Amino acid sequence: MFIGDGAKLVRDAFQLAKEKSPCIIFIDEVDAIGTKRFDSEVSGDREVQRTMLELLNQLDGFSSDDQIKVIAATNRADILDPALMRSGRLDRKIECHIQPKRARARILQMSILKNWLGPTDDFNGAQLKAVCVEAGMLALRRDATEVNH
Repeated sequence: MFIGDGAKLVRDAFQLAKEKSPCIIFIDEVDAIGTKRFDSEVSGDREVQRTMLELLNQLDGFSSDDQIKVIAATNRADILDPALMRSGRLDRKIECHIQPKRARARILQMSILKNWLGPTDDFNGAQLKAVCVEAGMLALRRDATEVNH
């Protein structure tokens, strides 16, 4: 990425949204560009800040007629620049807390059904359990925190 590319990507995304309206812009991990501003001589830091300033500019450029909604997600709301959360920008906050045990089990069940069941059509219960145990053992051996297939 070159200097100015981040801000250009933000401008282009919002322009495309206006052309395709009504639509939703989803910004995942907004903390990557939306951290609190600080003085820095590092060009990478300045580029991130330019990108965030362009995001603020684009958020300010909306009218209610545009029919564009912007949703941003982060695990680090504590480090976001307060200017992002100002009224008229990303001013509504929905917190998603860690789910209770039953909900986490259901999420895992749905993920397994979606991703793994194809190659296990002929497996019985014991074989399915063995797959889970082996996946866990592989993760432990690699000192991993997740299992990928």
